Amino acid sequence: MSSEPSPGTLDGFVRSAAASRPSAPALLDGRRARTFAELDDRIDRTIAALDGLVGPGVAVAALGPNEWGWIDAYYGVPASGRLLVPLNHRLHAVELADMVRRAAVGLVLGDPDHLARLCAVDDAIPTVDWSAWDALLDAASPRGTSAAVTSTDPAWLLFTSGTTAAPKGALLSHLSLSASVAASDAARPVDVDDVYAYPFPLCHVAGYNVLQRHANGRPVALLDGFEAPRFCDVVEATSATSCSLAATMLASLLDLLDAEPERRGQLATLRSIAYGASPMPTALLRRADAMLGVDLGQGYGMTELSGNAVFLDAATHRRGLDADPSILSAAGVPAPGVEVRIVDDDGADLADGQVGEITVRAPQVMLGYLDDPEATASAIVDGWLRTGDLGRLDDGVLRVVDRRKDMIITGGENVASLEVEEAVMSHPAVARVAVIGVPDARWGENVCAVVVPVDADGFDVDAVETHVRSRLAGFKVPRHWWLVDALPVNATGKVTKAELRRRVADDPSVVGPRR
Repeated sequence: MSSEPSPGTLDGFVRSAAASRPSAPALLDGRRARTFAELDDRIDRTIAALDGLVGPGVAVAALGPNEWGWIDAYYGVPASGRLLVPLNHRLHAVELADMVRRAAVGLVLGDPDHLARLCAVDDAIPTVDWSAWDALLDAASPRGTSAAVTSTDPAWLLFTSGTTAAPKGALLSHLSLSASVAASDAARPVDVDDVYAYPFPLCHVAGYNVLQRHANGRPVALLDGFEAPRFCDVVEATSATSCSLAATMLASLLDLLDAEPERRGQLATLRSIAYGASPMPTALLRRADAMLGVDLGQGYGMTELSGNAVFLDAATHRRGLDADPSILSAAGVPAPGVEVRIVDDDGADLADGQVGEITVRAPQVMLGYLDDPEATASAIVDGWLRTGDLGRLDDGVLRVVDRRKDMIITGGENVASLEVEEAVMSHPAVARVAVIGVPDARWGENVCAVVVPVDADGFDVDAVETHVRSRLAGFKVPRHWWLVDALPVNATGKVTKAELRRRVADDPSVVGPRR
Protein backbone atom coordinates (compact mmCIF):
# COMPACT_ATOMS: atom_id res chain seq x y z
CA MET A 1 0.00 0.00 0.00
CA SER A 2 1.51 3.31 -1.04
CA SER A 3 1.63 6.22 1.35
CA GLU A 4 -0.60 9.23 0.85
CA PRO A 5 1.21 12.27 -0.56
CA SER A 6 0.87 15.63 1.08
CA PRO A 7 -1.27 17.97 -1.04
CA GLY A 8 0.67 19.54 -3.89
CA THR A 9 3.86 17.49 -3.58
CA LEU A 10 5.67 15.99 -6.59
CA ASP A 11 5.09 12.38 -5.61
CA GLY A 12 1.38 13.10 -5.88
CA PHE A 13 1.71 12.98 -9.67
CA VAL A 14 2.77 9.34 -9.50
CA ARG A 15 0.45 8.42 -6.61
CA SER A 16 -2.55 9.70 -8.54
CA ALA A 17 -1.64 7.87 -11.73
CA ALA A 18 -0.91 4.67 -9.80
CA ALA A 19 -4.33 4.85 -8.14
CA SER A 20 -6.21 5.35 -11.42
CA ARG A 21 -4.17 3.25 -13.84
CA PRO A 22 -1.63 1.16 -11.90
CA SER A 23 -0.61 -1.12 -14.78
CA ALA A 24 -0.02 1.71 -17.26
CA PRO A 25 3.64 2.34 -18.14
CA ALA A 26 5.41 5.30 -16.53
CA LEU A 27 8.86 4.66 -18.05
CA LEU A 28 9.94 3.03 -21.31
CA ASP A 29 13.18 2.65 -23.23
CA GLY A 30 12.21 0.29 -26.03
CA ARG A 31 13.36 -2.80 -24.14
CA ARG A 32 11.52 -2.68 -20.82
CA ALA A 33 8.79 -0.80 -19.00
CA ARG A 34 8.05 0.31 -15.45
CA THR A 35 4.43 0.85 -14.46
CA PHE A 36 3.04 3.65 -12.33
CA ALA A 37 2.32 1.12 -9.56
CA GLU A 38 5.95 0.00 -9.64
CA LEU A 39 7.21 3.58 -9.61
CA ASP A 40 4.86 4.38 -6.73
CA ASP A 41 6.33 1.47 -4.80
CA ARG A 42 9.87 2.61 -5.56
CA ILE A 43 9.08 6.05 -4.13
CA ASP A 44 8.14 4.42 -0.81
CA ARG A 45 11.23 2.21 -0.94
CA THR A 46 13.38 5.28 -1.71
CA ILE A 47 12.05 6.97 1.41
CA ALA A 48 12.83 3.90 3.50
CA ALA A 49 16.30 3.45 1.98
CA LEU A 50 17.24 7.09 2.54
CA ASP A 51 16.06 6.92 6.15
CA GLY A 52 18.68 4.23 6.65
CA LEU A 53 21.46 6.13 4.85
CA VAL A 54 21.22 9.81 5.82
CA GLY A 55 19.63 11.90 8.51
CA PRO A 56 16.35 13.78 8.21
CA GLY A 57 16.51 16.81 5.93
CA VAL A 58 19.98 15.98 4.57
CA ALA A 59 20.36 16.83 0.87
CA VAL A 60 20.85 14.00 -1.63
CA ALA A 61 22.46 14.46 -5.06
CA ALA A 62 22.24 12.47 -8.29
CA LEU A 63 25.06 12.31 -10.83
CA GLY A 64 25.53 10.75 -14.25
CA PRO A 65 23.74 10.16 -17.54
CA ASN A 66 20.02 9.46 -17.58
CA GLU A 67 19.07 6.29 -15.72
CA TRP A 68 15.79 5.09 -14.30
CA GLY A 69 17.27 5.59 -10.83
CA TRP A 70 17.11 9.32 -11.53
CA ILE A 71 13.31 9.06 -11.55
CA ASP A 72 13.33 7.39 -8.13
CA ALA A 73 15.32 10.40 -6.94
CA TYR A 74 13.10 12.94 -8.71
CA TYR A 75 10.13 11.93 -6.58
CA GLY A 76 11.43 9.91 -3.65
CA VAL A 77 14.06 12.32 -2.34
CA PRO A 78 11.65 15.28 -2.00
CA ALA A 79 8.90 12.95 -0.69
CA SER A 80 11.25 11.99 2.14
CA GLY A 81 11.57 15.63 3.20
CA ARG A 82 15.02 15.92 1.67
CA LEU A 83 16.37 18.21 -1.05
CA LEU A 84 17.37 16.65 -4.38
CA VAL A 85 20.49 18.17 -5.96
CA PRO A 86 20.78 17.10 -9.63
CA LEU A 87 24.41 17.40 -10.73
CA ASN A 88 25.56 17.91 -14.31
CA HIS A 89 27.96 15.07 -15.12
CA ARG A 90 29.59 17.17 -17.84
CA LEU A 91 31.12 19.43 -15.20
CA HIS A 92 34.68 19.06 -13.93
CA ALA A 93 34.98 16.98 -10.77
CA VAL A 94 36.33 20.01 -8.89
CA GLU A 95 33.18 21.94 -9.80
CA LEU A 96 30.97 19.05 -8.72
CA ALA A 97 32.73 18.67 -5.38
CA ASP A 98 32.23 22.38 -4.70
CA MET A 99 28.49 22.06 -5.38
CA VAL A 100 28.25 19.05 -3.10
CA ARG A 101 29.94 21.03 -0.35
CA ARG A 102 27.84 24.16 -0.83
CA ALA A 103 24.58 22.18 -0.75
CA ALA A 104 25.70 20.15 2.30
CA VAL A 105 24.97 16.95 0.37
CA GLY A 106 25.10 13.82 2.54
CA LEU A 107 24.82 11.22 -0.22
CA VAL A 108 25.41 11.10 -3.98
CA LEU A 109 23.58 8.52 -6.10
CA GLY A 110 24.72 7.83 -9.63
CA ASP A 111 26.78 6.27 -12.35
CA PRO A 112 29.88 4.51 -10.99
CA ASP A 113 32.34 6.12 -13.40
CA HIS A 114 31.19 9.64 -12.55
CA LEU A 115 31.04 8.85 -8.85
CA ALA A 116 34.68 7.71 -9.12
CA ARG A 117 35.62 11.06 -10.71
CA LEU A 118 33.97 12.87 -7.84
CA CYS A 119 35.58 10.71 -5.18
CA ALA A 120 39.01 11.23 -6.76
CA VAL A 121 38.64 14.87 -5.75
CA ASP A 122 37.02 14.24 -2.37
CA ASP A 123 36.97 10.65 -1.10
CA ALA A 124 34.95 11.64 1.96
CA ILE A 125 31.75 12.04 -0.07
CA PRO A 126 29.37 9.10 0.56
CA THR A 127 28.16 7.54 -2.71
CA VAL A 128 25.90 4.73 -3.92
CA ASP A 129 25.96 3.59 -7.53
CA TRP A 130 22.77 2.68 -9.38
CA SER A 131 23.32 -1.10 -9.11
CA ALA A 132 23.76 -0.87 -5.36
CA TRP A 133 20.79 1.49 -5.23
CA ASP A 134 18.54 -1.11 -6.90
CA ALA A 135 19.68 -3.68 -4.36
CA LEU A 136 18.93 -1.28 -1.49
CA LEU A 137 15.43 -0.65 -2.80
CA ASP A 138 14.80 -4.38 -3.25
CA ALA A 139 15.69 -4.90 0.40
CA ALA A 140 13.85 -1.85 1.74
CA SER A 141 10.56 -2.12 3.64
CA PRO A 142 8.25 0.66 2.37
CA ARG A 143 6.86 2.69 5.24
CA GLY A 144 5.69 5.97 3.75
CA THR A 145 6.93 9.49 4.24
CA SER A 146 9.49 10.05 6.96
CA ALA A 147 8.75 13.75 7.36
CA ALA A 148 5.85 16.13 6.96
CA VAL A 149 6.24 17.63 3.48
CA THR A 150 4.35 20.67 2.24
CA SER A 151 3.99 22.17 -1.22
CA THR A 152 6.10 25.18 -0.28
CA ASP A 153 9.06 23.08 0.84
CA PRO A 154 12.16 23.00 -1.39
CA ALA A 155 12.19 19.95 -3.66
CA TRP A 156 15.11 20.42 -6.08
CA LEU A 157 18.26 22.52 -5.99
CA LEU A 158 19.56 23.19 -9.50
CA PHE A 159 22.87 24.95 -9.96
CA THR A 160 22.64 27.41 -12.82
CA SER A 161 25.44 29.28 -14.58
CA GLY A 162 24.41 32.89 -14.33
CA THR A 163 26.49 35.87 -15.32
CA THR A 164 28.68 35.56 -12.25
CA ALA A 165 31.71 33.33 -11.91
CA ALA A 166 30.22 30.95 -9.34
CA PRO A 167 27.08 29.02 -10.34
CA LYS A 168 24.10 29.88 -8.13
CA GLY A 169 21.85 27.23 -6.62
CA ALA A 170 18.20 27.86 -7.54
CA LEU A 171 15.81 26.43 -4.96
CA LEU A 172 12.67 25.04 -6.60
CA SER A 173 9.74 24.02 -4.43
CA HIS A 174 7.08 21.36 -4.96
CA LEU A 175 4.74 24.29 -5.65
CA SER A 176 6.95 26.05 -8.19
CA LEU A 177 7.57 22.84 -10.15
CA SER A 178 3.88 21.92 -10.00
CA ALA A 179 2.98 25.42 -11.22
CA SER A 180 5.38 25.00 -14.13
CA VAL A 181 3.65 21.73 -15.01
CA ALA A 182 0.27 23.48 -14.82
CA ALA A 183 1.48 26.30 -17.09
CA SER A 184 2.63 23.80 -19.70
CA ASP A 185 -0.62 21.86 -19.37
CA ALA A 186 -2.59 25.01 -20.12
CA ALA A 187 -0.42 26.23 -22.98
CA ARG A 188 0.69 22.90 -24.46
CA PRO A 189 -1.73 20.16 -23.32
CA VAL A 190 -0.64 16.54 -23.25
CA ASP A 191 -2.58 14.27 -25.61
CA VAL A 192 -4.53 11.42 -23.99
CA ASP A 193 -2.40 8.90 -25.92
CA ASP A 194 0.90 10.77 -25.61
CA VAL A 195 4.20 8.90 -25.36
CA TYR A 196 7.02 11.36 -24.72
CA ALA A 197 10.63 10.80 -25.83
CA TYR A 198 13.05 12.68 -23.56
CA PRO A 199 16.73 12.97 -24.61
CA PHE A 200 17.93 15.86 -22.41
CA PRO A 201 19.97 15.32 -19.23
CA LEU A 202 17.75 14.87 -16.19
CA CYS A 203 20.08 17.21 -14.27
CA HIS A 204 18.55 20.16 -16.19
CA VAL A 205 15.33 22.00 -15.43
CA ALA A 206 14.00 20.53 -18.69
CA GLY A 207 13.28 17.47 -16.57
CA TYR A 208 10.06 19.17 -15.47
CA ASN A 209 8.67 17.79 -18.75
CA VAL A 210 8.93 14.32 -17.20
CA LEU A 211 6.83 15.55 -14.28
CA GLN A 212 4.25 16.94 -16.71
CA ARG A 213 3.80 13.61 -18.50
CA HIS A 214 3.48 11.70 -15.24
CA ALA A 215 1.02 14.29 -13.93
CA ASN A 216 -1.10 13.39 -16.95
CA GLY A 217 -0.63 9.65 -16.47
CA ARG A 218 1.45 9.30 -19.62
CA PRO A 219 4.75 7.43 -20.13
CA VAL A 220 8.20 8.82 -20.76
CA ALA A 221 10.56 7.07 -23.18
CA LEU A 222 13.85 7.95 -21.47
CA LEU A 223 17.03 8.20 -23.55
CA ASP A 224 20.49 8.34 -21.96
CA GLY A 225 21.55 11.08 -24.39
CA PHE A 226 20.89 12.03 -27.98
CA GLU A 227 22.20 10.11 -30.95
CA ALA A 228 19.97 10.36 -34.01
CA PRO A 229 19.96 6.60 -34.87
CA ARG A 230 19.17 5.63 -31.27
CA PHE A 231 16.46 8.30 -31.12
CA CYS A 232 14.79 6.83 -34.22
CA ASP A 233 15.02 3.34 -32.75
CA VAL A 234 13.43 4.41 -29.46
CA VAL A 235 10.63 6.36 -31.15
CA GLU A 236 9.79 3.30 -33.23
CA ALA A 237 10.04 0.83 -30.33
CA THR A 238 7.90 2.92 -27.96
CA SER A 239 5.53 4.49 -30.54
CA ALA A 240 6.53 7.90 -29.19
CA THR A 241 4.23 10.72 -30.25
CA SER A 242 6.07 13.76 -28.85
CA CYS A 243 9.57 14.85 -27.93
CA SER A 244 11.74 17.82 -27.03
CA LEU A 245 14.84 18.57 -29.11
CA ALA A 246 17.50 21.26 -29.20
CA ALA A 247 18.45 22.81 -32.54
CA THR A 248 21.61 20.69 -32.78
CA MET A 249 19.61 17.53 -32.13
CA LEU A 250 17.00 18.38 -34.74
CA ALA A 251 19.66 19.21 -37.33
CA SER A 252 21.43 15.91 -36.61
CA LEU A 253 18.16 14.01 -36.95
CA LEU A 254 17.33 15.63 -40.28
CA ASP A 255 20.85 14.94 -41.56
CA LEU A 256 20.37 11.26 -40.69
CA LEU A 257 17.03 11.14 -42.50
CA ASP A 258 18.66 12.69 -45.57
CA ALA A 259 21.40 10.07 -45.50
CA GLU A 260 19.11 7.16 -44.57
CA PRO A 261 15.62 8.03 -45.85
CA GLU A 262 14.36 4.57 -44.94
CA ARG A 263 14.47 5.68 -41.29
CA ARG A 264 11.60 8.12 -41.82
CA GLY A 265 9.21 5.22 -41.29
CA GLN A 266 10.59 4.83 -37.75
CA LEU A 267 9.16 8.24 -36.88
CA ALA A 268 5.66 7.55 -38.22
CA THR A 269 4.05 7.95 -34.76
CA LEU A 270 5.78 11.27 -33.98
CA ARG A 271 3.29 14.16 -33.99
CA SER A 272 5.04 17.04 -32.21
CA ILE A 273 8.46 18.46 -31.41
CA ALA A 274 9.01 21.06 -28.70
CA TYR A 275 12.10 23.22 -28.35
CA GLY A 276 13.37 26.02 -26.13
CA ALA A 277 16.39 28.01 -24.87
CA SER A 278 16.44 30.10 -28.06
CA PRO A 279 14.44 30.37 -31.29
CA MET A 280 15.13 27.74 -33.92
CA PRO A 281 16.63 29.05 -37.16
CA THR A 282 13.76 29.52 -39.59
CA ALA A 283 15.52 27.45 -42.23
CA LEU A 284 15.73 24.54 -39.78
CA LEU A 285 12.04 24.85 -38.91
CA ARG A 286 11.12 24.81 -42.60
CA ARG A 287 13.32 21.78 -43.17
CA ALA A 288 11.71 19.95 -40.25
CA ASP A 289 8.25 20.86 -41.47
CA ALA A 290 8.97 19.60 -44.98
CA MET A 291 10.62 16.38 -43.85
CA LEU A 292 8.56 15.44 -40.78
CA GLY A 293 5.31 17.40 -41.03
CA VAL A 294 4.92 17.50 -37.23
CA ASP A 295 3.56 20.20 -34.95
CA LEU A 296 6.25 22.54 -33.61
CA GLY A 297 6.20 24.37 -30.29
CA GLN A 298 8.58 26.68 -28.46
CA GLY A 299 8.88 27.40 -24.76
CA TYR A 300 10.66 30.30 -23.06
CA GLY A 301 11.76 29.78 -19.49
CA MET A 302 14.75 29.18 -17.26
CA THR A 303 15.83 27.35 -14.15
CA GLU A 304 14.59 30.16 -11.92
CA LEU A 305 11.11 29.68 -13.43
CA SER A 306 11.11 25.93 -12.77
CA GLY A 307 10.63 25.41 -16.51
CA ASN A 308 8.83 27.25 -19.30
CA ALA A 309 6.39 30.10 -18.78
CA VAL A 310 5.89 31.56 -22.28
CA PHE A 311 4.87 29.48 -25.30
CA LEU A 312 4.69 29.74 -29.09
CA ASP A 313 2.14 27.12 -30.08
CA ALA A 314 1.79 24.87 -33.10
CA ALA A 315 -0.89 27.01 -34.78
CA THR A 316 1.34 30.07 -34.61
CA HIS A 317 4.24 28.09 -36.05
CA ARG A 318 2.00 27.02 -38.91
CA ARG A 319 1.04 30.65 -39.56
CA GLY A 320 4.70 31.63 -39.46
CA LEU A 321 5.75 28.92 -41.88
CA ASP A 322 2.87 29.64 -44.26
CA ALA A 323 2.56 33.42 -44.26
CA ASP A 324 4.29 35.37 -41.48
CA PRO A 325 7.89 34.20 -40.87
CA SER A 326 8.58 37.11 -38.50
CA ILE A 327 6.45 35.45 -35.81
CA LEU A 328 8.85 32.51 -35.70
CA SER A 329 11.42 34.68 -33.93
CA ALA A 330 8.98 35.42 -31.09
CA ALA A 331 9.09 33.60 -27.75
CA GLY A 332 5.30 33.45 -27.60
CA VAL A 333 2.58 34.40 -25.12
CA PRO A 334 2.53 33.89 -21.35
CA ALA A 335 0.73 30.80 -20.09
CA PRO A 336 -2.42 31.31 -18.00
CA GLY A 337 -1.38 32.44 -14.53
CA VAL A 338 1.88 33.92 -15.79
CA GLU A 339 2.40 37.69 -15.90
CA VAL A 340 5.15 39.31 -17.98
CA ARG A 341 6.29 42.93 -17.77
CA ILE A 342 9.03 44.79 -19.62
CA VAL A 343 10.78 47.28 -17.36
CA ASP A 344 13.57 49.83 -17.53
CA ASP A 345 16.65 49.88 -15.30
CA ASP A 346 14.59 51.46 -12.50
CA GLY A 347 11.86 48.84 -12.71
CA ALA A 348 9.30 51.11 -14.37
CA ASP A 349 6.97 49.63 -16.97
CA LEU A 350 7.79 50.24 -20.62
CA ALA A 351 5.23 50.67 -23.38
CA ASP A 352 4.45 48.06 -26.03
CA GLY A 353 7.29 47.75 -28.49
CA GLN A 354 9.93 49.21 -26.16
CA VAL A 355 12.93 47.07 -25.25
CA GLY A 356 13.74 46.45 -21.61
CA GLU A 357 14.30 43.71 -19.09
CA ILE A 358 11.85 40.81 -19.09
CA THR A 359 10.29 40.26 -15.65
CA VAL A 360 7.92 37.45 -14.71
CA ARG A 361 5.48 36.93 -11.86
CA ALA A 362 3.99 33.47 -11.42
CA PRO A 363 3.70 30.68 -8.83
CA GLN A 364 6.50 28.89 -10.70
CA VAL A 365 9.15 31.44 -9.68
CA MET A 366 11.89 29.84 -7.57
CA LEU A 367 12.10 30.28 -3.81
CA GLY A 368 15.48 31.96 -4.18
CA TYR A 369 19.19 31.20 -4.39
CA LEU A 370 20.89 28.91 -1.89
CA ASP A 371 22.58 30.85 0.93
CA ASP A 372 22.60 34.04 -1.15
CA PRO A 373 20.01 36.53 0.14
CA GLU A 374 21.63 39.40 -1.74
CA ALA A 375 21.36 37.63 -5.11
CA THR A 376 17.81 36.55 -4.26
CA ALA A 377 16.75 40.10 -3.40
CA SER A 378 18.28 41.34 -6.63
CA ALA A 379 16.55 38.66 -8.72
CA ILE A 380 13.08 38.72 -7.14
CA VAL A 381 11.67 42.20 -6.59
CA ASP A 382 8.15 42.50 -5.17
CA GLY A 383 7.41 39.00 -6.43
CA TRP A 384 8.70 39.69 -9.95
CA LEU A 385 11.64 37.66 -11.26
CA ARG A 386 14.12 39.86 -13.08
CA THR A 387 15.31 37.51 -15.79
CA GLY A 388 18.26 39.56 -17.02
CA ASP A 389 16.98 39.01 -20.57
CA LEU A 390 16.08 41.91 -22.82
CA GLY A 391 12.84 41.80 -24.74
CA ARG A 392 9.71 43.60 -25.80
CA LEU A 393 5.98 42.95 -25.88
CA ASP A 394 4.08 43.40 -29.13
CA ASP A 395 0.32 43.04 -28.57
CA GLY A 396 0.92 40.50 -25.83
CA VAL A 397 3.55 38.53 -27.77
CA LEU A 398 6.96 38.38 -26.10
CA ARG A 399 10.06 38.79 -28.21
CA VAL A 400 13.45 38.14 -26.62
CA VAL A 401 15.86 40.70 -28.06
CA ASP A 402 19.04 39.53 -26.39
CA ARG A 403 20.20 36.77 -24.11
CA ARG A 404 21.31 37.35 -20.59
CA LYS A 405 24.24 39.67 -20.47
CA ASP A 406 27.40 37.90 -21.50
CA MET A 407 25.86 34.43 -21.25
CA ILE A 408 27.08 31.96 -23.87
CA ILE A 409 24.80 29.10 -24.93
CA THR A 410 26.69 26.36 -26.72
CA GLY A 411 24.94 23.14 -27.68
CA GLY A 412 22.18 23.92 -25.19
CA GLU A 413 24.61 24.38 -22.27
CA ASN A 414 24.92 27.70 -20.44
CA VAL A 415 28.46 29.02 -19.98
CA ALA A 416 29.21 32.03 -17.77
CA SER A 417 31.92 34.13 -19.37
CA LEU A 418 33.36 35.30 -16.04
CA GLU A 419 33.91 31.72 -14.93
CA VAL A 420 35.90 30.96 -18.09
CA GLU A 421 37.83 34.25 -17.77
CA GLU A 422 38.86 33.32 -14.26
CA ALA A 423 40.24 29.97 -15.46
CA VAL A 424 42.10 31.53 -18.42
CA MET A 425 43.53 34.33 -16.31
CA SER A 426 44.97 31.83 -13.85
CA HIS A 427 47.60 30.92 -16.48
CA PRO A 428 50.74 33.09 -16.15
CA ALA A 429 51.02 33.63 -19.93
CA VAL A 430 47.74 35.61 -19.99
CA ALA A 431 47.78 39.33 -19.24
CA ARG A 432 44.08 40.05 -19.87
CA VAL A 433 41.15 38.15 -21.26
CA ALA A 434 37.54 38.68 -22.25
CA VAL A 435 35.32 35.72 -23.10
CA ILE A 436 32.47 36.08 -25.58
CA GLY A 437 30.22 33.83 -27.62
CA VAL A 438 30.70 33.71 -31.37
CA PRO A 439 28.07 32.30 -33.76
CA ASP A 440 28.29 28.69 -34.89
CA ALA A 441 25.88 27.03 -37.31
CA ARG A 442 25.92 23.70 -35.45
CA TRP A 443 26.34 24.63 -31.78
CA GLY A 444 24.57 28.00 -31.73
CA GLU A 445 27.60 29.65 -30.19
CA ASN A 446 31.21 28.76 -29.47
CA VAL A 447 33.21 30.01 -26.49
CA CYS A 448 35.88 32.46 -27.65
CA ALA A 449 38.72 33.76 -25.46
CA VAL A 450 40.01 37.17 -26.51
CA VAL A 451 43.48 37.24 -24.97
CA VAL A 452 46.11 39.87 -24.40
CA PRO A 453 49.20 37.67 -23.92
CA VAL A 454 52.17 38.53 -21.75
CA ASP A 455 54.43 37.60 -24.66
CA ALA A 456 52.65 37.39 -28.01
CA ASP A 457 55.56 35.66 -29.73
CA GLY A 458 55.89 32.96 -27.10
CA PHE A 459 52.19 32.41 -26.37
CA ASP A 460 51.37 28.67 -26.42
CA VAL A 461 47.63 28.22 -27.04
CA ASP A 462 47.83 24.46 -26.48
CA ALA A 463 49.37 24.91 -23.05
CA VAL A 464 46.77 27.47 -21.95
CA GLU A 465 43.93 25.33 -23.28
CA THR A 466 45.23 22.30 -21.39
CA HIS A 467 45.44 24.44 -18.24
CA VAL A 468 41.81 25.57 -18.63
CA ARG A 469 40.61 22.05 -19.43
CA SER A 470 42.03 20.87 -16.09
CA ARG A 471 39.71 23.29 -14.31
CA LEU A 472 36.49 23.40 -16.32
CA ALA A 473 34.07 21.09 -18.07
CA GLY A 474 34.91 20.45 -21.73
CA PHE A 475 31.99 22.47 -23.11
CA LYS A 476 33.27 25.56 -21.26
CA VAL A 477 36.76 25.43 -22.76
CA PRO A 478 37.25 28.07 -25.50
CA ARG A 479 37.07 26.76 -29.05
CA HIS A 480 38.53 29.99 -30.45
CA TRP A 481 41.60 31.88 -29.18
CA TRP A 482 41.81 35.42 -30.51
CA LEU A 483 45.05 37.22 -29.63
CA VAL A 484 44.90 41.03 -29.44
CA ASP A 485 47.18 43.82 -28.30
CA ALA A 486 44.56 45.40 -26.08
CA LEU A 487 40.92 44.95 -25.10
CA PRO A 488 38.41 47.74 -25.82
CA VAL A 489 37.33 49.47 -22.62
CA ASN A 490 34.89 52.24 -21.67
CA ALA A 491 35.58 55.34 -19.62
CA THR A 492 35.54 53.38 -16.37
CA GLY A 493 37.99 50.78 -17.66
CA LYS A 494 35.36 48.06 -18.14
CA VAL A 495 35.82 45.82 -21.19
CA THR A 496 33.16 46.52 -23.81
CA LYS A 497 32.27 43.05 -25.02
CA ALA A 498 29.71 44.51 -27.39
CA GLU A 499 32.59 46.02 -29.34
CA LEU A 500 34.31 42.64 -29.55
CA ARG A 501 31.12 41.04 -30.81
CA ARG A 502 30.75 43.80 -33.38
CA ARG A 503 34.25 43.14 -34.68
CA VAL A 504 33.42 39.43 -35.04
CA ALA A 505 30.19 40.29 -36.85
CA ASP A 506 32.11 42.54 -39.25
CA ASP A 507 34.84 39.95 -39.85
CA PRO A 508 34.24 36.41 -38.45
CA SER A 509 37.73 35.35 -39.58
CA VAL A 510 39.37 37.35 -36.77
CA VAL A 511 38.70 34.50 -34.32
CA GLY A 512 40.28 31.86 -36.56
CA PRO A 513 38.95 28.32 -37.14
CA ARG A 514 37.21 26.33 -34.41
CA ARG A 515 39.67 24.15 -32.51
